[in-house]
Amino acid sequence: MSLRRRLLLYLLICAPVVWLLALAGSFFQARTEVNELFDTEMIRLTRQVQLTLTRVGAGADTRAESEMPAPMVDGQADLDSLAIVVWDRDGQVVLADREGAQLPLRSDGAGFIDLDIQQESWRVYYLQSADGRWLVAAGQNLYERDELVYGLIGSQLLPWLLMLPILLIAMGWAVRQALAPMRALSDELGRRGADELQPLPAREAPVELRPLLEAMNGLFDRIAATLARERRFTADAAHELRTPLAVLSAQWDRLHGARADAERDQAMQALRAGIERMARLVDQLLRLSRLEAAQGLPQTGELDWPEIARQAMSDVLPLAERRQIQLDCLWPEPPQGPPQWLGDPNLIVVLLRNLLDNATRYAPEGSTVSLGFEVDRLRVDNAGPALSAELLERLGERFHRPEGQAESGSGLGVSIARRIAELHGLSLSYGARADGTGVEVVLARA
Repeated sequence: MSLRRRLLLYLLICAPVVWLLALAGSFFQARTEVNELFDTEMIRLTRQVQLTLTRVGAGADTRAESEMPAPMVDGQADLDSLAIVVWDRDGQVVLADREGAQLPLRSDGAGFIDLDIQQESWRVYYLQSADGRWLVAAGQNLYERDELVYGLIGSQLLPWLLMLPILLIAMGWAVRQALAPMRALSDELGRRGADELQPLPAREAPVELRPLLEAMNGLFDRIAATLARERRFTADAAHELRTPLAVLSAQWDRLHGARADAERDQAMQALRAGIERMARLVDQLLRLSRLEAAQGLPQTGELDWPEIARQAMSDVLPLAERRQIQLDCLWPEPPQGPPQWLGDPNLIVVLLRNLLDNATRYAPEGSTVSLGFEVDRLRVDNAGPALSAELLERLGERFHRPEGQAESGSGLGVSIARRIAELHGLSLSYGARADGTGVEVVLARA
């Protein structure tokens, strides 16, 4: 069911219910007002009768009106619903109309009382004179009061019934107009193409729609960023894989055309090295793509630095042995310890492995690469000449490798390390060591 139909259904149900409640409230209010009006008139009538009796006294003729002929006039039914009777202190009827003779004598004081007389409901007011000489009672059939209330409500019921359909039609129109921004938004999204991810105008939208539009705009931004990353990854992979594939093809042709064993062995070694470089490049590309798409850490916990350092250095050890590089791990003096950071240990291993791999790959052969832990930071440094300001500025640029490098690489290690640091709220800074030589990488809180 659509939102518009659901809202209309709720209104079509709620409006008549509210209308009936208002009608019931009007009925009870009108009944209360009518009762107050007639009760006041009964009190006034009994007081007037008391005053007349006090001034005139009991006349000679005390016959009840029921014994007198009553002319037929308009409003005769209303007269039949009224009653008046007077008793003396001995309980004898002094004055009574035709209906008053039916009222019972009450000896327990004055006030209102509801009675059933001849299977009809009456409301009677008793008033005792100050000297106790007279007891006056005035009564009214409650049917007259209800008839008046029904007449008042009936006179209002017809306009209400006539206006109810108009009200429902007006509510349907109002709902349609109120949901017009939703239809406009739906039409706008329906007309958009797959690549049209520009933000929706949220400032001019109704307040209720703004959170939805802001969430959709955020979604569009994330989708656009994801598409940009995918396009960049595709372009980078196509660009970077073209050369290794061409080299592998040439090495295969060389191996296929080799005649001597020495030439064939040399071609096979070159082909194996090319395949390893290709595998490393693909692995780095896929890892960087996954990291850039990540919105948070897969897992978070307290970092076990000795285990992390052992794994990272073990992964770099074959390269260090080949290049005769000594790997040192420096720990702070007790009672101080390494940084107490939380993070994903697997990603931190990748970060340190990339830093150590770069430091080992580009350090002079036979030198030392150090991994140092301090209270609030980590350091990775190597020996050799310091990097120029231009090279330091371009560190982390994808697929950028300084010219004249003998070691293979993809130029993605620094980008991967920086992305992992960002996910952990850390920063990487590159510079020369304290003595002005080599390269030092510092990992610290951002």
